[in-house]
Amino acid sequence: MFIHPPFPFQPPAQWAGDLPVTSRYTYGIALEKFFQTLKDEGVILGSPCGQCGKTYVPITLFCPECLAELNETIDVGLRGEIFSYTLLYKNLDGSPRETPEIIAYIKIADGGLIHRVEGIPPSQVKTGTQVAANLKPKDERVGSILDIRAFKPIY
Repeated sequence: MFIHPPFPFQPPAQWAGDLPVTSRYTYGIALEKFFQTLKDEGVILGSPCGQCGKTYVPITLFCPECLAELNETIDVGLRGEIFSYTLLYKNLDGSPRETPEIIAYIKIADGGLIHRVEGIPPSQVKTGTQVAANLKPKDERVGSILDIRAFKPIY
């Protein structure tokens, strides 16, 4: 049985001044480690599952297949392949782009990342293309997905 709170409602407590928040989102435990390692070491981490044999990118705390706890991380390298992609013909403000931007799901191990792809003409992009992450220099990395400038084809 639901019991309504007494009326009239008391307003919630208020915060005086500015909130000391730089982002309304947090990475969580696994992604904090993933992005910190990308920043500090320039590697992409995966979570291997000892029960299923799959390796998930980005890292996760539990296997989505068998629910095993994943305590280990491994360097899966900076290479992957374009699994799917789309072409963006408009900017965020709705204005047309001079050249379409390629956004792709890059399959790495048994997972992957969504990111931009550069170095391929939009008319020639295709699934299965082998690509590698182009990282920012270490002193410019901040611990975010944008520490990867883009993925570029491996020829």
